[in-house]
Amino acid sequence: MTVPQLVVHRDKELMAQAAAARLITRIVDSQAARGHASVVLTGGRNGNGLLAALAAAPARDAVDWARLDLWWGDERFLPEGDPERNVTQAREALLDSVPLDPARVHAMPASDGAYGNDADAAAAGYAAELAAAAGPEDHGPVPAFDVLMLGVGPDTHVASLFPELPAVRETERTVVGVHGAPKPPPTRVSLTLPAIRAAREVWLLAAGEDKAEAAAIALSGAGEIQAPAAGAYGRSRTLWLLDAAAASRLPRALYPPASP
Repeated sequence: MTVPQLVVHRDKELMAQAAAARLITRIVDSQAARGHASVVLTGGRNGNGLLAALAAAPARDAVDWARLDLWWGDERFLPEGDPERNVTQAREALLDSVPLDPARVHAMPASDGAYGNDADAAAAGYAAELAAAAGPEDHGPVPAFDVLMLGVGPDTHVASLFPELPAVRETERTVVGVHGAPKPPPTRVSLTLPAIRAAREVWLLAAGEDKAEAAAIALSGAGEIQAPAAGAYGRSRTLWLLDAAAASRLPRALYPPASP
């Protein structure tokens, strides 16, 4: 388990811009080192804000988009093209404006796709896709993602792992169907904590006063069943990217002394 590092920005706009710049650097470094990079995207206002900031960043052209694999941490189990799907929003924010290799864009299955309206089968299919992409150097059933991004919900949920629900308790499977989620839509597909922890770096994004209590709980020693964000960490780095509002209830001992 890596100790969380915190960066607090003045507002959500600056946070999105700085996180986009940080992500570009991380992708470019990974591509220089290994010839390719892999990133797990997150939805929600903070995830989409980061993608929009990346789309507007002049440095985006430093990325070799054709050598980037994109995955998702979770997805709303809705029909292909539904405006509420994370992949639909990501395409609008960034993906349609950069020269990605379509074969390396690994969207989670839709409810009208190959698995029909069976979220559990869709989850198993995505798990198989992850396993097929993992190499011997990854030492497990998912690739060692370079960066896995997660939005933090006001209830401390990450991906579609909600407090006390079965998905957050999963210790074996890498992807699960989620049923009865407390926010709509109730049916989802999500990576589990074991899959999240396979990432080299996990970045947790939180902006806004409505995220302040969740950040304080997750960073103050709460258990992962009660506060799933507390159980999200990377192999080499765990980074919390917050704005001042989301950081407003953090214990002073945690607050970075020199955040921009």
